[in-house]
Amino acid sequence: MQEKKKALILLTNDDGVHAPGLRTLFAGLAQTGETIIVAPDRDNSAVSHSLSLNRPLMVKELEDNIFSINGTPADCVTIGIEKVLPRKPDLIVSGINAGANLGHDISYSGTVSAAKEGTIRGVPSMALSIAGHGPYHFDTGLECARFMAELILTNGLPSDCYLNINIPNLKPSEISGLKITRQGRMVYENALQELSDPWGRPCFWIGGGNPSLEQECGTDSFETEKNYISITPIHLDLTNYEALNSLQEAWGSRLKGHQFS
Repeated sequence: MQEKKKALILLTNDDGVHAPGLRTLFAGLAQTGETIIVAPDRDNSAVSHSLSLNRPLMVKELEDNIFSINGTPADCVTIGIEKVLPRKPDLIVSGINAGANLGHDISYSGTVSAAKEGTIRGVPSMALSIAGHGPYHFDTGLECARFMAELILTNGLPSDCYLNINIPNLKPSEISGLKITRQGRMVYENALQELSDPWGRPCFWIGGGNPSLEQECGTDSFETEKNYISITPIHLDLTNYEALNSLQEAWGSRLKGHQFS
């Protein structure tokens, strides 16, 4: 009987190659498959899905199966798949992020965007984040990652879909369970700080602030507050189909009849 091929798992993040959440995955998922890290050489939080188009990118092998790149999480997935890994991976796991990626954070997150890039390239992908503040229970995140990795490797994911998973910062025994959720809304209040540089010139600092979370049942933020692990399926197609139909009905004739001079 032919021996079953071991799954190949690409690991990345936006906190950087030395981040404890990433190293926890590297060691802990080794029993699930062959794990290879390709991650940014420094913190790349909130870089979203940016690619480095105007500078050269260098790959450094730091240890066996651990590579750093002077680029973004999306860069790392691209180069990891195309140049570093021996073949196309069976799964991409991004994280474990130190801090939640809930609601509108999804649009800013380098962690989530790494999973998005993997999905674009045809690889089942998930992003994992620990909600709350440190010290973080990465052991809980690892248990979730193992469970979800086995589930995805066995059953796959729907076409053009990746998962954004948020885990309450609790011990495994304190987790209420897992729930499929929808993306909620989150707005940061007082996130823009106006300061002065050493020469007295005005400058601005973006970050921090107090998140205002949507507390509606079934959303990612609501369920993590209830100590559930939130699993939100994200679709690559960003089209608003309800608006597509309503705008076509409301504006269609005017758009069709407009002549540019």
